[in-house]
Amino acid sequence: MSAPAASEPPWHTITIRIPFISEKHARIAKQVIEVDKELQPHAVKRQLEVENDILVATFTTATIRLARLTANAFLENVDLVVRTIGEFGEGAERGPPK
Repeated sequence: MSAPAASEPPWHTITIRIPFISEKHARIAKQVIEVDKELQPHAVKRQLEVENDILVATFTTATIRLARLTANAFLENVDLVVRTIGEFGEGAERGPPK
């Protein structure tokens, strides 16, 4: 007979929804962030999706501490992607206004 499921430590799930100016920008962010694999795949599971212009990240972690650390790292990555798109995105392609 197997041990009851309650004996396993609970996993913690956090979902973060980041709105972008367009679906294209949300997809760019998803592609950029997906390249980096989780450092502790046994303890952190990540799922990224795009719903219209919203990047949806769902993290399932073994501990609450890992949930906090994972969310912080993800938000830092999103911040970098947003600033990069702002600097080099579609507006930069057109060049400076004349």
